[in-house]
Amino acid sequence: MRILVIVALLALTASFCTGCLYTNIRTPYDLDLEKTTLGAERGEANIHSILWLISWGDAGVADAAKDGGLAQVNHMDMEFLNILFGLYTRTTTVVYGE
Repeated sequence: MRILVIVALLALTASFCTGCLYTNIRTPYDLDLEKTTLGAERGEANIHSILWLISWGDAGVADAAKDGGLAQVNHMDMEFLNILFGLYTRTTTVVYGE
């Protein structure tokens, strides 16, 4: 009976916190997607966070462009990874261009 109550509480909590245990999404920064040209090259830059206490990285466009060797950025995406209510998070800026 005790296990059934615990499972029910976890299910109830999960229904209110969709994506709290694990989230991995990618979304565009660009609003005018009809005219978007991605380009042949791609670069990424990340910010990481652990235990809600320690954070490091640079997810700026300049770092992402440098990573991909881009002189011109045509499009940007944002990727977000969240594990266990933010115990570990990674935010990534992804740029495409030439």
